[in-house]
Amino acid sequence: MMVFGIMASNHDVKKLLRELDVTSSLLSHLVPEEDVVIHEFATLCLAHMAVEYTTKVQIFEQGGLEPLISLLSSPDPDVTKNSVECIYLLVQDFQSRAAVCELNVIPPLLDLLKSEYPVIQLLALKTLEVISKDRETRIILGENQGLDCLLKILETNEFNDLHVEALAVLGNCLEDVHTMQLIRQTGGLKKLLSFVGVSTVPDIQKNAAKAIAKAACDSENRKILNEENVENCLINLLEVDDDGVKVAASQAISAMCENLASKRVFGLQGIPQLVQLLSSDDEEVKEAAVIALANLTTASPSNASAVAEAEGIEPLVKTLNTERHEAVANAAAVLTNMAMQEPLRLCIQSHGVMSVLTEPLRSASSRVQSRAALAVAAFGCDANARSELRDAGGLGPLVELLHSKDKEVRRNACWAVMVCASDELTAVELCRLGALDILEEVNRLTGHRNNFSEAALERLLDNNLSQKYSQMGYLSSSNVITDGFYDYGKIKPGVKLLSLEELSMQELADRRAIIFINAKPQENVLAVEEKPQHLSYEQTTLSPFTSRKSSREKLRKGKGKKEEEKMKEVEIMSEVQDEINLEDVQWQPPPDFMLMNYINDASKTILPLATTREQVVALAQFVADKMGGAIERDKLHDFSWELHISEIKFELKSNIVPIGKVKKGTFYHRALLFKVIADRLGIGCSLVRGEYNRGWNEVKLVDDSPQGVTGLLLPPQEYIVDLMFVPGFLMKQESVEADQYKYI
Repeated sequence: MMVFGIMASNHDVKKLLRELDVTSSLLSHLVPEEDVVIHEFATLCLAHMAVEYTTKVQIFEQGGLEPLISLLSSPDPDVTKNSVECIYLLVQDFQSRAAVCELNVIPPLLDLLKSEYPVIQLLALKTLEVISKDRETRIILGENQGLDCLLKILETNEFNDLHVEALAVLGNCLEDVHTMQLIRQTGGLKKLLSFVGVSTVPDIQKNAAKAIAKAACDSENRKILNEENVENCLINLLEVDDDGVKVAASQAISAMCENLASKRVFGLQGIPQLVQLLSSDDEEVKEAAVIALANLTTASPSNASAVAEAEGIEPLVKTLNTERHEAVANAAAVLTNMAMQEPLRLCIQSHGVMSVLTEPLRSASSRVQSRAALAVAAFGCDANARSELRDAGGLGPLVELLHSKDKEVRRNACWAVMVCASDELTAVELCRLGALDILEEVNRLTGHRNNFSEAALERLLDNNLSQKYSQMGYLSSSNVITDGFYDYGKIKPGVKLLSLEELSMQELADRRAIIFINAKPQENVLAVEEKPQHLSYEQTTLSPFTSRKSSREKLRKGKGKKEEEKMKEVEIMSEVQDEINLEDVQWQPPPDFMLMNYINDASKTILPLATTREQVVALAQFVADKMGGAIERDKLHDFSWELHISEIKFELKSNIVPIGKVKKGTFYHRALLFKVIADRLGIGCSLVRGEYNRGWNEVKLVDDSPQGVTGLLLPPQEYIVDLMFVPGFLMKQESVEADQYKYI
């Protein structure tokens, strides 16, 4: 037995003994009648072999736990030491852990804490730490005054080598509310916190913080810990010069944040220390600190302000560039929490947060993607922030997240797109990147659709009215047409709508003309007051529908001609030219001066009218007059508007036609012009595209009260405005006249 016991420490011997299945023979010698030396070396051999999982199973299945537990009370310290070590190795497996409780292992283990041999005490504590992870064991431990034994060890200075393990066992015990209350009633909790406060041993401080974190998982425990002022203890641990302690303390603070009273205390005292930890060289410390800050600032504006006051914005933005996913996700969460307050949001934006968020949006972690998208939604309400995100290339990865299979990522990405689509430039760019098609697909799938996906699609179209009208054939009264709008005609779902600039570069084609709106004077490359007198207007203005390249060529030709003129004129031209970077000239649609005149004339003649009804009728007559006048219904086929439009296209050498150039317009031309001017005058109306070149406007008007009845407020009625046959005639929506106007 001695030979086996000594040789079993060798790996090859252990392997051979396992193959020979000697465990049953060894266990048979653990009976009380055997000599102590036999017990000593048999348990030594078992302790060596129990390191292997296979042997653990063999010992358990062969009933080895019971004789080993009985030997814990052996008078021989070597037998005791070997037996408790073997049990410690066996209880790493859950089957053995459950079995030892039934075999009443707790009393003999507690007796071993009184041993004069430190190694035996240490092994007993390690075994208690493992088995106390089960709630039943913790209850038995409390019933056998185990908590008192552990506290006595902590109070005894000569047992300082056992304090770490004793704290680990206590940490497990504190998870139960009943045990927590028991320790508190006996004054043990106060002693424990006091002990942690005076200790200078990092491992003790770290285990104490871990014990508090475990206990704080329960709401009742958090309440008890708060009443014992545990917050001060944890704040002090943040300043310990040990990274492990800082991590454990930060994690405990995160757990205690669920208690509102604790959250307020940490907000007043702990936030500056946590902010300092964001600059730590240790990535684990940084991660634990930012997680704590995320929990502290959630639903707490005062704590969010405290982070800003502690100069936490810059290190938080820098944390977005770290490699640890949890650190990035929680840094984004803190910044999102802070962004709920406008002054803080503007301050964070000044640190370029939108540019930094582009990388987290590309992360492989769904948690990082979700938090980053939510941060974009929080900051995207500001126009400058949206511009920064566009310039940094952040819209692309954001659109990609709409494809995500993760429900939360997809939801937050839809939210961010909805917010970012608040201006036309961003909405157009999002459409160009395919957001519209993806959102339509998401909304078609019941399992993927959410409130934000529907709102994002609506917002995207509302801020890209050209796309909306081409795709849906309808603009509501709230969809105000602005300069740059163009009617491409109906497009099929999934077809990409080119921008006006891209369309302007296409060759003249035999297809439907694109009607565009621009009542804004063009910002000429050469300001009028800077033009030399001999240069014509055409020489100083970008040609209406040409690319940047051809525009630059024309300007260079103009300059070449100028160099052949008088020296004074050359100097003037060169001075102006120096102020212009031709490479940065951006394409702009030419101004529609005729449309400008229409709007000015309508403002003077229509706005002074007393009622909305009169304004609508007058505007309808005005539009009809500009578009060829009233047309008799039976002579509609003789109204050669197609030839007129073709002539304009040929004249402009372009498929794009300014609406002011149209002098013979059909239904959809007139309806568009009516909507454009009505929007400028503040008259609410919708624009509807029909079949076969039809288009009409719908207005809501309040009818007069019946004769003899005063003070009666009638609901508004919806009317179709006749712009073709009897301009200004108002047809009720469901009337025969309205149907004939729309379809016949």
